[in-house]
Amino acid sequence: MGAAGSRLEKALGEQFPEGERYFGLENFGNTCYCNSVLQALYFCVPFREQLLEYYANNKGAGDGEENMLTCLADLFSQISNQKKKTGVIAPKRFIQRLKKQNELFRSYMHQDAHEFLNFLLNELVDILEKECNATKEPPQNSSLQKNSNGPINGQPNGSHRELDTTWVHKCFQGILTNQTRCLRCETVTDRDETFLDLSLDIEQNSSITSCLKNFSSTETLNAEDKFFCDKCCSLQEAQKRMKIKKPPNILVIHLKRFKYIEQLGRYKKLSYRVVFPLELKLINTVDNSDLEYSLFAVLVHVGSGPNHGHYISLVKSHNHWLFFDDENVEMTDESMVQTFFGSAQEFSGNTDNGYILFYESVAKTS
Repeated sequence: MGAAGSRLEKALGEQFPEGERYFGLENFGNTCYCNSVLQALYFCVPFREQLLEYYANNKGAGDGEENMLTCLADLFSQISNQKKKTGVIAPKRFIQRLKKQNELFRSYMHQDAHEFLNFLLNELVDILEKECNATKEPPQNSSLQKNSNGPINGQPNGSHRELDTTWVHKCFQGILTNQTRCLRCETVTDRDETFLDLSLDIEQNSSITSCLKNFSSTETLNAEDKFFCDKCCSLQEAQKRMKIKKPPNILVIHLKRFKYIEQLGRYKKLSYRVVFPLELKLINTVDNSDLEYSLFAVLVHVGSGPNHGHYISLVKSHNHWLFFDDENVEMTDESMVQTFFGSAQEFSGNTDNGYILFYESVAKTS
């Protein structure tokens, strides 16, 4: 990236952020899914700061066992301590560890960036919780917090106790509440579950706001789907809806662009146009407070199908937007984000579509 790196430095000039580093990541054969996620996480400042703090506190251990967390911390430390401001780094050790850890990522086939992100965050949580247990300070309900979407003890009416969490949870974890109202006795049952990201169904010519509204829309449970009401002690028709009880500090939204089509017997990519704003108001919270989030990273899937293609990422850093494509890093304009909304036509040639969105809270979400 020599020439491109110097172009980036010239483009930013005196505006190059103090202490910041913009490094491309070498591709080891279809590892763009990994590189694009790593760039988004690196520019997720609260996550990066916590990871580098972890590295600083543990680098003296020496004889500690290598794992996904130590490899990621080592990679982020390498990037942040580079003497040059721009360049290329080979995340070889991290990729080797990933393939050793999970056979899903061992082949050179096209992989899913969302599956990788999910695996990575859950793996980091696992490691941190084990370390915490080893020092005899176990997080409460630890095994129930790990999953991307999992119950909190399945306790009704929101009666879960406050959770001690890892710093990964503090960055990404939110709480959903599943509200079910019996149509016979009107009793409302709330069941909470945690999430590290929200996976949203998408429709043609829609927006993130409309996708979130659909996510929280009321569904009637009847016929074979009746709800067992504890008060009525029987199966009853009911209405249920999902709302956000505790919004995360970093909101990760996964757009479900790959849909299984039964007639075809395979997955198909939906290149639907879904508008995602630079500033997002989260409307489907339990207390109806309009929380504001700011977009700082977009993972883009390039290609017409789920089993082939390429991933790139757009990242906002110090009010500048940057384009990361494996080894290549370039400055870009905020308006470029709009080119990845998707296509309003079914058979358009535009297959460069926003797939995973990273939003940071612009107000404290306690």
